[in-house]
Amino acid sequence: MSLLEPDEPPAVIVERAAGTSPYVLVSDHAGRRFPRATGTLGLGPADLERHIAYDIGIEPVAREVARALDAPFVAQTYSRLVIDCNRPTHVAASIPEVSETTAVPGNRALGDGARQARIAALFEPYHQAIAAIVDARAEQRRPTVLIAMHSFTPVYMGAQRPWEIGLLYNRDPRVALAALDLLAGDDALTVGDNLPYAVNDDSDYTLPVHGERRGLPHAGFEIRQDLIAEVAGQEQWILRLTRLLRDLLPLLPRGGLTD
Repeated sequence: MSLLEPDEPPAVIVERAAGTSPYVLVSDHAGRRFPRATGTLGLGPADLERHIAYDIGIEPVAREVARALDAPFVAQTYSRLVIDCNRPTHVAASIPEVSETTAVPGNRALGDGARQARIAALFEPYHQAIAAIVDARAEQRRPTVLIAMHSFTPVYMGAQRPWEIGLLYNRDPRVALAALDLLAGDDALTVGDNLPYAVNDDSDYTLPVHGERRGLPHAGFEIRQDLIAEVAGQEQWILRLTRLLRDLLPLLPRGGLTD
């Protein structure tokens, strides 16, 4: 039986699948819905407003940047607490029993059937949607640059994070390093080079699978969430990132078209 009932919203939003831009923007943690069947996993309303539930502010920013660029946009609509769509499904953080320091009662001792239901209903449709767009572009020999959009907390485990934006990568730094060079001229920003996170095969899924394995230029963009929690900040970052991505494209190999 499916985790989602027929009247519940779909797990993934896809906009402009055939957009003209070389960029494909994705947002793994855009949403904070919970399936009716899971409830809120034993968490109260205050926890559902925190970063543990979703990437605060990133959905409107990513959506509007994609719209401005005429780029495909793919977003997950359910909370990362139900299943994290940027984690390999075999790792503990995929369906966390503890997120940061907060216990998630509804994820404790989850049976294999319940785990597979979350994968089938939420994880797989999201990544199938990304793969379908990227596959279609490859067949058409269209350039593709994959950008994963996230936000991060200004304080984590008691440690302050000074960066306004971070550029993330693992084996392929082409996009991130070019973006870092462009941002270096902005004295108003403290920019993280693989900070506050670095991409790896255990902590990430989207960029390793859809970017690295396909040989596509890609990067993770992390914006500090307090800067985009409100509309005014979102509008500033929409303009900043749209300009950055436009300036970045000529600096990439063959405009992002891989051999």
